[in-house]
Amino acid sequence: MEYSVKRSFLVLLLFICLLTPSVSFASSQQVPQAARQSAPPTASRIPEKNLVSTILPNGLEIIVLEDHSIPLVTIELAVKNGSYTEPPELNGLSHLYEHMFFKQNRAVANAEDYLRQIGQMGIAYNGSTREEVVNYYFTTTSPNLRTAMQFMKDAARYPLFEEGEFSREREVVIGEIDRNESNPFYYLSVEMNNRLFYKYPSRKNPLGNRQTVSTATTAMMRLIQQRYYVPNNSALVLTGDVNPTEVFKMAQEFYGDWAKREKDPFVEFPLVEHPPLPKSEGAVITKPVQNVIINIGWHGPSIGKDNPATYAADVFSFILTQPNSRFQRNLVDTGLVTGVSIGYYTQRNVGPISIIAQTTPEKAHAAVKAIYDEVSHFNDKDYYTDDQLESAKALLEADDLYSREKLSDYTHTLSFWWASTGLDYFRGYLPRLHATSRADISRYITTYIQGKPHVGLALLSSEAQTKIKIQPEELMGQ
Repeated sequence: MEYSVKRSFLVLLLFICLLTPSVSFASSQQVPQAARQSAPPTASRIPEKNLVSTILPNGLEIIVLEDHSIPLVTIELAVKNGSYTEPPELNGLSHLYEHMFFKQNRAVANAEDYLRQIGQMGIAYNGSTREEVVNYYFTTTSPNLRTAMQFMKDAARYPLFEEGEFSREREVVIGEIDRNESNPFYYLSVEMNNRLFYKYPSRKNPLGNRQTVSTATTAMMRLIQQRYYVPNNSALVLTGDVNPTEVFKMAQEFYGDWAKREKDPFVEFPLVEHPPLPKSEGAVITKPVQNVIINIGWHGPSIGKDNPATYAADVFSFILTQPNSRFQRNLVDTGLVTGVSIGYYTQRNVGPISIIAQTTPEKAHAAVKAIYDEVSHFNDKDYYTDDQLESAKALLEADDLYSREKLSDYTHTLSFWWASTGLDYFRGYLPRLHATSRADISRYITTYIQGKPHVGLALLSSEAQTKIKIQPEELMGQ
């Protein structure tokens, strides 16, 4: 399953094949590395009438998208958990918990037999951990819906956390950390995260900390379960060949007696507030790479605090990623960079804005200067045309339609937005996107980008750095 945000950010990450530390998989199935590196769900939306939801008395939200075109159904459990709930001493435990989800539970004495039974029924399964959501899913033929609902209930409500399985999965997660650390681009991502979110970096690191994971215990898994794996912090998302009325009835049958947590976990364990960057910073990272990767990052808007800026961020990013944009013409068409993109990652708890470009050592100094020159002109009236503005909105909507073609993947999109933005934001996205004006984009640029503290990084080989001597101040735009 994919780790995903918006398609504009997908271009941004895949452009340099950046190994994202937020990617994790619970399933024992083999997942292609390309899928592990892909970016989070697009900002896709569907007609409101096709998306229905209800909330059980215990707080569990049931979200259903009915589509009878093929006899498949996906059932997904989404939990508001992930790195944004993790202080340093818990960093990586949401990820480790995810790896334990498809193991022994009250109804399953042997995890291997359990997974073999799922496979024989043609049920695909997986899970992922991100900053603001952890999700698990089964995709199967519609006659197996009831069985999949039962499997999900047993895994969610009655895990055993058997010590032998736990020890093995702990090593699996450590192996995942090893693989990330073997990729030079991982260090660019970590450095940006640690500098942008300098006070609470663990809250933006879903992969986790090696020391924390290696010393984790099953008691810590119970702690995560008791805090976050409760109905009033979770949602069941079902898409495909299902009937909403029947699903709501079945959900009440299987999950209605799931005890509600007396106190909201985010009231008892409040999220941190990432402080603004006090000043701009620059740094050079030397790793064995052939080209030079330039990464500039800002704090972007947070859902719930500045929703209008999130729509403006999406539209503006999409304008700039089009081949005919001034941004692309002045940087790529001139030969200064071989590729460049800009993206905003929607989050409730401070979404980052990032520019990533690839160039050669010989052109690195000129490329950095040119990128900052472009940033200084973002708010010029002629930086983009009215036609480009409207075209970006239309292309975003087309991108949205394209993303709905595979409902099993679209289920993950629904989970992502339910957790980070809520369904009201999700349902109203396209109308608000179309209403985005030049004034909205201008406010976004002046509020979050131009003249604001930021982090500038360069990833290159030590040999290239010895030759070109790029300086931190240069990477800050000074």
